[in-house]
Amino acid sequence: MVEFTVRRALRAVLTIWIAVTVTFFLLRLLPGDPTLLVVEGDMTPEMQQALREQYGLDKPMLTQYWLYLTELVQGNLGTSFRQLQPVGDIIVARLPWTLTLAGSAFVLTVLLGIPLGVYAAAHHGRRVDRVVQMFGITGHALFVPSIAILLLVVAGSWLGWFPIGGAIDPDTRGLAAYLSLFHHLALPLVSLVIVQLGPYALTLRTNMLEVLGEDYIKSARGRGLSSRRTLWKHALRNAILPALTLMGLQVGTLVGGAVLTETVFAYPGVGRLIFEAVGQLDYPLLQGAFIMLAITVVVANLITDVVSMLLNPRIRA
Repeated sequence: MVEFTVRRALRAVLTIWIAVTVTFFLLRLLPGDPTLLVVEGDMTPEMQQALREQYGLDKPMLTQYWLYLTELVQGNLGTSFRQLQPVGDIIVARLPWTLTLAGSAFVLTVLLGIPLGVYAAAHHGRRVDRVVQMFGITGHALFVPSIAILLLVVAGSWLGWFPIGGAIDPDTRGLAAYLSLFHHLALPLVSLVIVQLGPYALTLRTNMLEVLGEDYIKSARGRGLSSRRTLWKHALRNAILPALTLMGLQVGTLVGGAVLTETVFAYPGVGRLIFEAVGQLDYPLLQGAFIMLAITVVVANLITDVVSMLLNPRIRA
């Protein structure tokens, strides 16, 4: 197990390094000069050159890359061009909002997807099974911003049931603050769950149908075990592993969906931060945000690999 975990960890480090490298060079291919957006008003060529030297933008690309890696290894993500604050501090202030949204969507998807998938498999060919299949295919085809905009317009603007932006009402304390938090979180959360829930439930349904056709399930029924116990204790235990692996792999999609959803709902997470930083050509802030999201996805997949191995030791082979 230790060797397996170490190999996966080394692969995760390599993946993060590739993500850092690609992000660094892609951002510098964006058109425009970030020094023009650092300060308000006109700048003389001398002022612009001084800013370029201050932020190291006058150096060759490979030199900038090496200096960035050197600082990154020491835990320094740089200083924001626009906000003139450490990038790490800015991201740390925004990251909890993204983790709250993405984490809530993950948990809710699993809690709803398991009974949906199991119930559909147990009623194979019936109306509820066809509804789950249709919901799964539709959810897989939907685009997160489309659902978010629809909910924003209908439930937020027309009906006025939910706020159309932000994460919490100002000047709220205690229970009122938690209620406000959940009130603002509802629409972004539903947007993500609708897209994630269908494919997850459909995958679990398919796995359950395969397991229910195995000989040991038929033997369990032949020994007089109840259908409920056979379904939830024996079949689900073996069918949930591929679905769990799929959910771990979909963390990237979930994080990407959270970024898009935050932009639509003006939710103050890392996704909204990326949207703001793109317009400002804030290289350090963009790099830091992408790196944090990449690390989140890679670590989630690493945890999924280890958990899958613990549940099924044959994976080590």
